[in-house]
Amino acid sequence: MKTVNKNSIIYHLGQIKDPRVEGRKLHNLNDIFVITICAVLTGAVHWTDIVLFAEIRKDWLKTFLELPNGIPSHDTFARVFASIDSKEFSKKFSEWTHCIKESFPDEIIAIDGKTLRRSFDKASNKSAIHMINAWSSKNKMILGQLKTEEKSNEITAVPNLLEWLDLKGCIVTLDAMGCQKKIVKKIADKGGDYVIALKGNQGEFHRNVVEFFNSPVINDFSLNTFRSIGKEHGRIEKRTITCCEELEWLEGKEKWKNLKSIVCVNSTRKIKEKTSNENRYFITSLSSKETEKIANAVRKHWEVENKLHWVLDMTFREDESRIRKDNAPANMAIVRQIAMNLLKNEKSYKNISVRAKKLVAGWSGEYLIKLISNKENLNFKN
Repeated sequence: MKTVNKNSIIYHLGQIKDPRVEGRKLHNLNDIFVITICAVLTGAVHWTDIVLFAEIRKDWLKTFLELPNGIPSHDTFARVFASIDSKEFSKKFSEWTHCIKESFPDEIIAIDGKTLRRSFDKASNKSAIHMINAWSSKNKMILGQLKTEEKSNEITAVPNLLEWLDLKGCIVTLDAMGCQKKIVKKIADKGGDYVIALKGNQGEFHRNVVEFFNSPVINDFSLNTFRSIGKEHGRIEKRTITCCEELEWLEGKEKWKNLKSIVCVNSTRKIKEKTSNENRYFITSLSSKETEKIANAVRKHWEVENKLHWVLDMTFREDESRIRKDNAPANMAIVRQIAMNLLKNEKSYKNISVRAKKLVAGWSGEYLIKLISNKENLNFKN
């Protein structure tokens, strides 16, 4: 294969170990990767979709791929993606995103999990797999992803995912599942700040924080407050962020590395005539004087749901995928995220959605090549 742009996803996937036995490789691994990514970029969901795309676009694919034995069968695609080490695939994906992302001050990286609903397999008693995602709010792209067998295993998977990410100068946000001392330490050790939801899974530590913000004693402390109003979809939400940095009284605070402030977010939502009120609690390594920054981190965390998980389900039909065997569900989840990053990072068409860019990719071979290679032409032939 000729040298490709080192910022290209194909360059990084080219470093993945081929799991197949020597002498039984009828199709180049690189060809399989390129065909799959191109097919997903144009709307493919299942193995048969990928093969149909390749057969229809065979003459076009032959202009830059070797295809020594024609188009692989759907069984070949299934076997290859089932056998590729999903952790190695995830790591190469993260290395690629590190090459193409921009650096922003106070970048917010939201970590959250998503279950691939149809990846369960009753025949083999296999439960649906759970993926941990890292979303960059300012780059508007996925920085990394890692598989865990169960949602409860986020606790052990998150530190491994964080190990692959550049956190220096960033603010990492997590829900209460990620409120663990080991995770906080990993973020701090890598030079990042954190804003993490605090709930009942932290027992007495959580109760002490809640009691503090709901007790008259709070008036004896120096507090910092930030207020905002949000209006969208017929809903009005008023938020008051209250932060306290005087934590001498808080038992166990020294166990949370770089902990500086505790936070209470009071939200009052009005939808038509119905009004609701809620308090949420957080711990953070940021100073209580940075209330606006903390408020922004809390609000931006939900982008991982609205701008990542929703797009994966609605635009890439992730929840419809019945790919289930071995490592294939996790590896194809990464392929979908590769496709999403490629579409979001391509700037030829401004102010159009990811869905619309997928249509353009299906209509234009030149645009499809530009997406996967970061340039106007491509040739992997020797």
